Amino acid sequence: MHEDKTLVCKDCGQEFIFTAGEQEFYAEKGFENEPQRCKACRQAKKNARRGERPNITITCTRCGAEAVVHFEPTPGREVLCDECFKASKEA
Repeated sequence: MHEDKTLVCKDCGQEFIFTAGEQEFYAEKGFENEPQRCKACRQAKKNARRGERPNITITCTRCGAEAVVHFEPTPGREVLCDECFKASKEA
């Protein structure tokens, strides 16, 4: 039976709890090492690996409205604003 453990984050130095439930999950998955980072630092590291999402200003090919998308549009393909995108999914 697992018990909650207090660990120290290797990035920020703060203590965090490695709960009994988390320990059971780790055991079920076959993970042998305890977590090294607190939840906030794990999330920050994950976000840093992903990199920043671009903000690209486009002109909607259906209505002509200006909009911002978070991807690099493929040349020659339709790019829609949020409103037109939602409408296309409902059709």
